[in-house]
Amino acid sequence: MRFLVPFVLLGLPVVLVAASPTVNFNRDVRPVLAKHCFTCHGPDENAREAGLRLDTQIGSREDLGGYAAVQPNSVDASELIQRVTSDDADLRMPPADSHPPLTDHEIQLLKEWIAAGGDYETHWAFVAPDSVQVPFDVDDEWSRNAIDRFVRRRMQTADLEPAPRANRAALIRRLYLDLLGLTPTPEAVDRFTQDDDPAAYQRLVDRLLASPDYAERFARPWLDLARYSDTNGYEKDRPRTIWPYRDWVINAIASDMPFDQFTIEQLAGDMLPGATRDQQIATGFNRNTMLNEEGGIDPLEYRFYAMVDRVATVGTVWLGLTTGCAQCHTHKYDPLTHTDYYAMMALLDNANEPEVVVPDAEREAKKRLIESQVDREVDSLVDRFLNRPKTEGDEAVRTAFEAVVLQQREQEELRWQTPRPNELKTTLPRLSVLDDGSILASGDVTKRDVFELTFDLQDLAEPLTALRLTALPHESLPAGGPGMAFYEGRRGDFFLSEINVKANGSPIKLKEGSHSFGKISVGSGNADAGNVFDGDGSTGWSTSGKEGQSNHLVVNFDESVTEGVLKIELVFERHFAAALGHFRIEFASGDKTAQAVLIPGLTLADEGSLRALKRQFVLTSDAMKKHRKPIERLQAEIPEEIRTLGMLEREPADARTTHRHHRGEYLQAKESVAPAVPVVFERIESGSNRAPDRLSFARWLVSDKNVLVGRVSANRAWRHFFGTGIVRTAGDFGTQSEPPSHPRLIDFLDQQLRRGGWSLKRLHREIVLSATYQQRVGHGPESDPGNRLLSRFPYRRLDAERIRDAMLSAADLLTKKWGGPSVYPPQPDAISKMAYGSPAWNTSSGGDRYRRSLYTFSKRTAPFAAFATFDGPSGETCAARRDSSTTPLQALTLMNDAMYLEIAQGLAEATLRDVGSDAAPKTIVQRLFRRLLGRKAEPGEIDALMEFYESQIAHEEPWTLVARALMNTDEAITVP
Repeated sequence: MRFLVPFVLLGLPVVLVAASPTVNFNRDVRPVLAKHCFTCHGPDENAREAGLRLDTQIGSREDLGGYAAVQPNSVDASELIQRVTSDDADLRMPPADSHPPLTDHEIQLLKEWIAAGGDYETHWAFVAPDSVQVPFDVDDEWSRNAIDRFVRRRMQTADLEPAPRANRAALIRRLYLDLLGLTPTPEAVDRFTQDDDPAAYQRLVDRLLASPDYAERFARPWLDLARYSDTNGYEKDRPRTIWPYRDWVINAIASDMPFDQFTIEQLAGDMLPGATRDQQIATGFNRNTMLNEEGGIDPLEYRFYAMVDRVATVGTVWLGLTTGCAQCHTHKYDPLTHTDYYAMMALLDNANEPEVVVPDAEREAKKRLIESQVDREVDSLVDRFLNRPKTEGDEAVRTAFEAVVLQQREQEELRWQTPRPNELKTTLPRLSVLDDGSILASGDVTKRDVFELTFDLQDLAEPLTALRLTALPHESLPAGGPGMAFYEGRRGDFFLSEINVKANGSPIKLKEGSHSFGKISVGSGNADAGNVFDGDGSTGWSTSGKEGQSNHLVVNFDESVTEGVLKIELVFERHFAAALGHFRIEFASGDKTAQAVLIPGLTLADEGSLRALKRQFVLTSDAMKKHRKPIERLQAEIPEEIRTLGMLEREPADARTTHRHHRGEYLQAKESVAPAVPVVFERIESGSNRAPDRLSFARWLVSDKNVLVGRVSANRAWRHFFGTGIVRTAGDFGTQSEPPSHPRLIDFLDQQLRRGGWSLKRLHREIVLSATYQQRVGHGPESDPGNRLLSRFPYRRLDAERIRDAMLSAADLLTKKWGGPSVYPPQPDAISKMAYGSPAWNTSSGGDRYRRSLYTFSKRTAPFAAFATFDGPSGETCAARRDSSTTPLQALTLMNDAMYLEIAQGLAEATLRDVGSDAAPKTIVQRLFRRLLGRKAEPGEIDALMEFYESQIAHEEPWTLVARALMNTDEAITVP
């Protein structure tokens, strides 16, 4: 019989229908086989024993020499039953030395299954949800929305009754903590508890969902998934500028960006038509992988490990599968082959990893202001030393400038040209010629890169006598270039070891080198121009310290080049990747020896050119060094560009080839692998003849072809509010996972999420509006000790960040400031000193000291102590859920950590401001209690706190001690 009645969830009409539970292979039998059998008789053919496969129906029926593991409808004839029940240790399965035997209950399940036909079913997670109808119970007056209908049905099957509704003081505190991560004020609690309107709860929910605090609260669990951190990880663990990605996440959540768009922009925002700067910043999700900066490493090897991390992360976040298990071999439990893994990697692999310049109007305005001040200072020095008649004391300056002018005029006799190379070859980076004739490098780099440029000189008008190489900045390069160095050395640095020139196949000797600037910052030695033709790869030219600026080097040919083919080989060899990223090659003709000059190509034919030369002289000449100190002080105040990490898809002509790696080893690359999703899923339709790419993959992940993404996302939302997902194993929906506690509900939420425009905020709203969410807190009954059927609201401790934020807000200390660079709340100095280089922890002052925990600087090798104590992640890997522990150190942290002592002091001071320092102690106690816990204290609680207060009355700050003790109670750090 069907009972039809209208119902609404997420604003969408649904149908209610009576339902009944069924016993099936997926729920009862597969977990037994997965637990005991799949390791040796599962998908991994390389690990399969005795040729027996038990993860498929065909494999279980295969003739093994007159018998089969499963003989449908015949328990006695099924070898599987004979083996699992055998008393012979040599015959019993699983082997006694590797696994415990099956329980009587598990054996009985297998027997009943075989007796009924022994039919297999596809694992529930790989089957697309059908049209789920909401169960309807005629006498159910408890349910408030469709969610409750599913929960109530499961309770009924276990003969359970829901708990009463929590009181209003508990509900408002619960909502504040869950939706905002903050504590409600006593006044807010009073307004809600005194509001008799039946719609008061819903109005409160809608108001909290509209708060900016909602976005900051839910950004943190996403950053757990994104393995966010402010440092690179590994040994040196240097800082990185990735907070613009964190701010993008906050803004996306605040605007309730649909989850499908949220996904696509993070995985492939750079590939969208007309990609905006924000969409480029969003791809920082991919760049949250760790970066090894040790001098002895192979950057390509650690790029491979970064790709390994990305495949595992995508698998966890959007598939809910342990894809990382297939890195080294075919998955032993789930239908993910070794090749599938690298096919997924190929979808993500074809991208460069540039920096993205983040616009900042305030910084740009300050930069313009300081630059105008610098211009005035430069003009003043030019006028004082170079425009007026000589004065006593400036002879050295004028003499130096006259030498520069003479050199510049002599070099004007040379004729320079910038021919376009006919051919470009490199060991690995990709070179492209830009419209202005300069050459831009992109892609992967090694510790020894060689660029070979070939020029056709058939139509040469006059012999070439010298070469000028100008190192140029470019926004795509680390720190603006001109180099490609991104680890170990200075970002944007380069190291040119040698220049080799051949004309028509014959070497051309180089001589008389000069440069506009040279400095080596990592390693010993100088940066003399002659190093580039001394035959020693350990010496060379660099312009360290001048990142974002252009400089040039000039070398002369020992014999002129008249015609034919000219090949220029540039060798970049260092203990870190140090190729040039942007440069120009020019050739000179003429009788003069070519030299580096102050301004290449400048002709002193007019006053404007002379003025430009004077200004450059003031800015660079050693003769002006002491006079330009005010300028240098101003320049030091110019704010640096904000550069974050992003992705940029390679051109088809430069597509990267992905290989399968035997046993997951970087050095064991085997056959190439085409980009594709695992074969268990419906394949990607790219819409053209092009192979699937990162963008088509991102779109596939949030399409109906991925049957997992809606379930995984809904399950994640459920866990935020109930502590445990409908599927307990948040990052594993595979065959090893525990079956869903409410299988029809998770499919229903999947459908509603997709049909509701992928709005997670709407889903959150429906969850907190449910009667299930509004129940009183309690432990599960004996028949359901884990409270999986939710007949009580689960007892939950706050995560680390919400503990701090809730207490900051209770103490009226919380600074409401949106976004920006990470900050440094107080913590023991010894924490950061444990990390490489013993970096200082420069504790923030002012309001930054009390900003939301979301903005706390995250160092992978030395996580913020108070968060790590309460199970906060390090950011090294994707965290689908946080482990929860209870340790004495947590109590000690709340009681004695300097940060929490400050909060206790602030809480006491705020309380005394509320009621007045001359108020009765019991009044102060009650207000203190309500500020932190929301509800009114019971008489016995007041008596206990008064007794403690009186025992501490001799202390100079007794109320701080009372606040500290109250902050260390269980109720202060749990959801009511």
